[in-house]
Amino acid sequence: MSEMGTVFALLGAALAVILAGIGSAYGVGIAGRAAAGVVTEDPSKFAKVLLLQLLPGTQGIYGLLVAFITLSNTGLLSGAPKEISLANGLMILAACLPIGIVGLVSAMHQGKTSVASIGIVAKKPEQFGKAMLFPAMVETYAILALLISILAVTAIKL
Repeated sequence: MSEMGTVFALLGAALAVILAGIGSAYGVGIAGRAAAGVVTEDPSKFAKVLLLQLLPGTQGIYGLLVAFITLSNTGLLSGAPKEISLANGLMILAACLPIGIVGLVSAMHQGKTSVASIGIVAKKPEQFGKAMLFPAMVETYAILALLISILAVTAIKL
């Protein structure tokens, strides 16, 4: 039965990476398309729009961080896996879901918000600081989910 606990723990780590990564890929992708259009018209805005494009990528990093912590805590990263009960495996899966799900949704919305902010920079580059605030506000919820996943994963005693 301990194998099933390990399977669920691995599933949690995988979902943290996969879901948050999908959201980040989508968000960075749509923001990148908008940024490319701006740079085509005015190459001097490259650095500003690149920063806005990169913002939705953080959720994928957060998912990866939670997966590393999970794999480390379970001993799977070191090659010395711990005995993980079915209940603990399910708890680990549940602990990984906040960053997976919130990472997916927030990165997609952050990408859309970054597109709007890239539009601001295209027309009024001096408003870059204000434009950064809009996608940064979406980031808040990804950070909250990251904290909950880290606290929950590290609180499970194996």
